[in-house]
Amino acid sequence: MSRRKVQFSAQELVQVLSHYDVGVIEKARSLRVGGAAAPKMVIDSRKGRYLLKRRQVRKGDTDRVLFAHAVQAHLAAKGFPTVEVLCTVNGAETILELDGHIYEFFEFVEGSRYDGSTEAVVEAGRRLAQLHRCIADFSLTDESLVGSFHDSSTVRRHLRLVPGKAAGENTKLRQTGEKLMILYNAASTRVNELGFDSWPRQVVHGDWHPGNMLFSDRELVAVLDFDLVRIAPVVTDLANGMLQFSIVADRPNPVYWPDYLDQAKLVRFLDGYRLVSEPPAEQLKCLPDLMIETIIAEAVLPVVATGFFGNLSGLDFLSMIRRKARWIDRHRDTLAEAIGAAG
Repeated sequence: MSRRKVQFSAQELVQVLSHYDVGVIEKARSLRVGGAAAPKMVIDSRKGRYLLKRRQVRKGDTDRVLFAHAVQAHLAAKGFPTVEVLCTVNGAETILELDGHIYEFFEFVEGSRYDGSTEAVVEAGRRLAQLHRCIADFSLTDESLVGSFHDSSTVRRHLRLVPGKAAGENTKLRQTGEKLMILYNAASTRVNELGFDSWPRQVVHGDWHPGNMLFSDRELVAVLDFDLVRIAPVVTDLANGMLQFSIVADRPNPVYWPDYLDQAKLVRFLDGYRLVSEPPAEQLKCLPDLMIETIIAEAVLPVVATGFFGNLSGLDFLSMIRRKARWIDRHRDTLAEAIGAAG
């Protein structure tokens, strides 16, 4: 069962574009990437090509979006490959709020998607370390953004709510949620014992995965999505990146995805990171457990909210997540040895 992606209406599009100085519009088309609740349009005008994005306004969203835009501007000023956010015609705002929505308008960047190559994996790791270095001096003024997927009360609350809005098979979903909770709690405890709360915090990307990047000749030319920027130890980004670039998801149905991670890519991502920055030894030790936490956290929130992960069955997806989390847990010694020897 699939869910229809929300789209822009013609009237809405005309109203929004009237707030930007982009000249005569020649063409507009939907861009079917990302979450269903945040539709995107590619806009071609005589002045150039742009990307329009819409999201619903929820408590605190305006401040979070403005914070993300400030982070992007800070990175751009240091030469990091991000995307320019355009201001409205009054020249003062990088967001537009209309009828309960927030709109963002970006320069469109041409590039290709991640091709799975070793070179692109190393480049993604290197660029993550470069991002951390570029943003290390960014002012940390918003305490509401402190936190991550680690030891999260929000993640635990959602795990307790499984099956959420899923239709049918509620008993199996609930049992899967309970087993994920056990894995999540054990991983959180081990990370805390290594001293997580004492580690320095700074701005982190929060969503470092292949879908948020554009490449040219396997060189990263743009990071596209800063919606989940947070304030946390940088190792949270590193663990998520290593996981995202080593996930093996080679079939449309997650029921048939294998348990294992691509260990070679996991190590190559870390190799890339180490070209710029060397994580402390105690943080390297916690990477397998942080990968368990992040894979569970990313999956459970949308499943509880909608019953799906994208267009995938909530039960099928969470069952696959449990298999992969268990694989990481059972192979932690092998992974720790590979991580220690990487570079």
